[in-house]
Amino acid sequence: MGLPGVELPAPFRLPPVIVDFHTHIFPPWTTAERERYVARDSTLGELYVDPKSKMASAEELIAAMDGDGVGLSVAMGIGWTDIGLAREANDYIVDAVRRYPTRLAGFAGINPAWGSKAAEEASRCAEAGLKGIGELHPDTQAYDLADQRVLAPMMGAARQHNLIVMTHSSEPVGHSYAGKGRTGPEVLWEFVRHNPDVTIVCAHWGGGLPFYALMPEVESALANVYFDTAASPLLYDRRVFEVGATLVGAAQVLFGSDFPLLSARRLLKQVEDAALSDADKAAITGGNAQKLLAGLRVR
Repeated sequence: MGLPGVELPAPFRLPPVIVDFHTHIFPPWTTAERERYVARDSTLGELYVDPKSKMASAEELIAAMDGDGVGLSVAMGIGWTDIGLAREANDYIVDAVRRYPTRLAGFAGINPAWGSKAAEEASRCAEAGLKGIGELHPDTQAYDLADQRVLAPMMGAARQHNLIVMTHSSEPVGHSYAGKGRTGPEVLWEFVRHNPDVTIVCAHWGGGLPFYALMPEVESALANVYFDTAASPLLYDRRVFEVGATLVGAAQVLFGSDFPLLSARRLLKQVEDAALSDADKAAITGGNAQKLLAGLRVR
């Protein structure tokens, strides 16, 4: 099942709604004046200084969703460093969610290093209807994700408003790429261990953290942790779906494309080719996300 009139690429039994849990949108004026804004914000400069780096508006995301058969997307900005720019970008996401309430859920771009202002912005965005915080970029935002003191105000707001927190994650080995950073399994382990009561999503397969779930103490710490598949084809072959689902369980894997870097269709092809049951594929491509966004624990 999918959107009427949309030809889906996969033969497996799809969930009622395909959910892309990792997409990025930006106000059109950010794209139009890219040079000005990449000089103003460190994370934007790291990720989008190259004019060929794709940036998309809410309308471009919706059009891509229609083409790929995606029913709902989690739309977010980035881990901003400039608080004024972050607020404007967050306002754009709030407006996009209000204009497309059945198609988009929004996450707020926040820097924990802002301290009390980070908590204020998280609360403001939660009260405006956003469902989470992310995608955090600890390296360009200049803080240690394992530093509880720095994270405390923002995480306190996340607890208060029941917000999901998504962080960028990176592999400690393999090729380099813009924005890779050093937020690997060791740092993520400390972050999730100190925040067991917050739902956390580790992007990009958690930089390999699921592979440590064979250790009992790690497995227990990952109870409220999910792993998204954003940019997966650029990092792993399709076997990562099989291995990841075996290590942490398919119920803790969230389908994410990293649009506009990659299309949802390209990720769906990896899921299609993975040696997983139809039930697990359906959970990954939408079922898990629907339950999570509804406030349920997926178990």
